[in-house]
Amino acid sequence: MILILRTQLPPEERNLALVQISRIVGSSLPSLIKMEDRYVLALDATHVDSEAFKLLAELPAVERIVPTKSPYKLVSRAFKSDPTVVMVGDGLTSDITMIGGIDAPTVIAGPCAVENREQLLTTALAVKKAGAHILRGGAFKPRTSPYQFQGLGVEGLTLLAEAREKTRLPIVTEVMEPDMVETVAQYADMLQIGARNMQNYPLLTACGRQGRPVVLKRGLSATVEEWLLAAEYIMATGNPNVVLCERGIRSYDPQTRNVLDLTVVPLLRELTHLPVIVDPSHATGKSTLVPVMARASIVVGGDGIMVEVHSHPEEALCDGRQAITPHQLSEIIRNIRAMLSLSFEEGEDVTHGYDAIHPHFVVR
Repeated sequence: MILILRTQLPPEERNLALVQISRIVGSSLPSLIKMEDRYVLALDATHVDSEAFKLLAELPAVERIVPTKSPYKLVSRAFKSDPTVVMVGDGLTSDITMIGGIDAPTVIAGPCAVENREQLLTTALAVKKAGAHILRGGAFKPRTSPYQFQGLGVEGLTLLAEAREKTRLPIVTEVMEPDMVETVAQYADMLQIGARNMQNYPLLTACGRQGRPVVLKRGLSATVEEWLLAAEYIMATGNPNVVLCERGIRSYDPQTRNVLDLTVVPLLRELTHLPVIVDPSHATGKSTLVPVMARASIVVGGDGIMVEVHSHPEEALCDGRQAITPHQLSEIIRNIRAMLSLSFEEGEDVTHGYDAIHPHFVVR
């Protein structure tokens, strides 16, 4: 269950309420969570009987109780029925864009890895021209082999910041360890937790406490419940700005890199209020499959796509096989616009297409 305390509750009354709640449930309490303008308390209600529930509901400090049997509480639809909208960008160094709860998808695009200044700036300008809303690029790269390119590190972060300055695109990049969260957050508008780190709980907690929006990729073999519980770790710090990213799960067939589980997109609509985007690049591992799976991701209700783009995929130091060109990105966005225009009633003006119904906005 989730206890929502009354707004503008004086600290002394809030502390008294916590003592009373602890006595009623007969155990110590987890940390109180500040969500926007109010405090909430997520409890395991396994041993809370009807009498205890009644006592909790009668406490003056308790505004309401949200019953939920799911192990994930704050990310559930029971806690919040309206879709969450995550804002990315500060309006000063970059434009502001939104993910979730809107009628058109957000496009996140850029190279798998930041290789050098020319490569990044060329690609950043190209994806901006193609219509992308957020620039992605890895400064720190977790690789299967220790001998593969691991990224440029902090130098890559500075190049990403320069690319943002030239394009005004917010940037998202991966952080791999808790001690680096603050450093990466100095440069990035959004933090990415990769598939290999989905259950790195110290990292989840550190990213949550930092406060930056977080895109959380599904683990290589993670169940939906495990994925949502990972998101719960972030929200339990008081950070509601979480975006889930389906990037395929591991299978036995080497024909594709992973299996893109598009079933989870409509399923997550039922289970959580968090935005859901799809990464067809990592899911398929083949550039030829990315365009069609990107379109499919939107058809099933995805809030956006994250794709790898490289001006010269054959020269990429990382995952060139799955990278598309800026021209292909432009075609994907054009096709998405065409699909969206079909949702308008016959006779309605669709000349503005994608841009007319997408509430991305610029703050200068």
